[in-house]
Amino acid sequence: MPDRLSALDASFLYLEDSTTPMHVGGVAVFRRPKAGFDYDKLVDLIEQRLSLVPRYRQKVVQVPGRIARPVWVDDPDFDVTYHVRRSALPKPGSEAQLHDLVARLMSRPLDHSRPLWEVYLVEGLAKNQTAVITKTHQAMVDGIASLEIGQVMLDVSPSPRTNVENLWMPQPEPSSLQLVADAVTDIVQRPGELVENVRSAALDTVNTVEKVFSAFGVLASAVRTAATPAPGTPLNVRITSPQRRFAVARAQLDDLRAIRKAHGGTVNDVVLAALSGALRNWLLSRGENVTGSTTIRAMAPLSVRDADPDSGNNVSAYLVDLPVGEPNPVVRLHHVSHAMRAHQESGRSVAADALVKVSGFAPPTLHALGARAASSFSRRLFNVIVTNVPGPQVPLYAAGARMTEIFPVVPLAKNQALAIGVTSYDGGVYFGLNGDRDAMSDVDVLASMVEESVEELMGTASA
Repeated sequence: MPDRLSALDASFLYLEDSTTPMHVGGVAVFRRPKAGFDYDKLVDLIEQRLSLVPRYRQKVVQVPGRIARPVWVDDPDFDVTYHVRRSALPKPGSEAQLHDLVARLMSRPLDHSRPLWEVYLVEGLAKNQTAVITKTHQAMVDGIASLEIGQVMLDVSPSPRTNVENLWMPQPEPSSLQLVADAVTDIVQRPGELVENVRSAALDTVNTVEKVFSAFGVLASAVRTAATPAPGTPLNVRITSPQRRFAVARAQLDDLRAIRKAHGGTVNDVVLAALSGALRNWLLSRGENVTGSTTIRAMAPLSVRDADPDSGNNVSAYLVDLPVGEPNPVVRLHHVSHAMRAHQESGRSVAADALVKVSGFAPPTLHALGARAASSFSRRLFNVIVTNVPGPQVPLYAAGARMTEIFPVVPLAKNQALAIGVTSYDGGVYFGLNGDRDAMSDVDVLASMVEESVEELMGTASA
C-alpha cells in the first residue's frame, strides 16, 4: 500500500502559499576543531546518517485529480549535495550578517518536487566558528518520535558514532495509473475519504485552517479563552511577502531557575514573564498605548497525553494572555504562573523535558509540532506564538565540532508578524525571533529587550 500523507500532514502543504512558507528551522553554531569542520565532512556525516531518517530521501507526489491525499515516494534522483549546501560570510563574519542570511534562507520556499529539506553550512564566521542552518517542511514532522536531520547529525562525544550506511535502492516511482488505482482501493476501503479529499482540494486556506484546528483538539480552557478575540496589536497585520528578519537573545538557565526559586512557578513561566516584559517595553518604544489592562495573547504549545498514541496529536495549543500592561515584573510572573497552572491541572499536560528523555534531542521536532499547532489558529485568536522546548544539558558535537548555541526558527502563522522559539542547551537558554520583514523592522530591538527583561527579573530574585 502507498505511504500516504495523513490528513494533518497534507494540510500543511495546502496551507502554504507565497507569503507563508511552512518550514521550521534551526541555527546551530559550532566551534571549529583543530581537525576542521568543512562542507565535505558535513556531507559525509549526513550521508552516513540518512538511514536513520528515511523520509529525507522521499518526495511528495500528488494523486491525479487529487482524489486522495498525496503519497511519499522514494526520489530516484536523490542527490545529497543538492540538499546540503554551503554559504560563506565575508570574513570575519558577524552575528548580524549570520542573522541576515538566516532570514533570507528562511524566506525561500522548499522545492516540492524534491525531498522537503535543506541544510546549509555557513563558513567565514568570526572567532573560529561555523554555523549550520536547517530547514524542514512541517509536512515531514509527523509526531514526537520523528527525527529531524539536525538531530541525527549530533553526537554526545567529539568522536562520531559509527553508522554503517545501508545500500539504498530507491523503490520505483508509481505511475499515474498506479496512484489512481491505489487511491480507488483506499476509497473502497474507506468511502468517506473521497468526500473528504475532494472537499480538501476545493477548500480555501481558511477552511483548511479550521480542519487543522479541530485535528489538534484544543482544550476547553483554550476554547473559552478563544471565545474573546485577541487584542489588536502591531503583531497581527496582513503579510504580503515571505521576507523575514531574524534576531536572537540569550539567557542562562541557572538564572531562570533562580528566578523560579525566588518567586515560584516553572522555568517556562519565567520565560513567558520575561517575554511579557520585553513585549511591554517594545510596545512603549513604538508609542503604543499601554494601560494596566493591556495584554498580548500568546499561543503556547505544550506537549499533552492523548488517548490515541497513534493520533499524532501530541501537542495542544494553549492560549495565554501575557500581562504586558503590568509594570511590576514579579506580578507579571505571578499572573503567567496562575494561567499556566490552570492548563497543567487539566491532567493532560506532559513536561517537554520528560519527552526529551524518552526521544533524545527532541527540540527541533517539538518546535515544529508547536508551529503546526499555531497554524491551526486564525489571527483573531492570538497575537504571537511562543514555543519553549528544553534540550540536553550536556555538550553535543557534529563531526568533532562542539555545538555552542542553537536557536529555533519557528515559521509565521497566517497574518502573524512574529514567532518566538526558545530552547535550552548545555546551561544556556536561546531565543530565536522570526519576524515579518516589513512589520518587524525592529525585531533586533525586541530581542535586546528580552535580555533586559531577564535581567530585571534577576534583580528581583537577588533583592
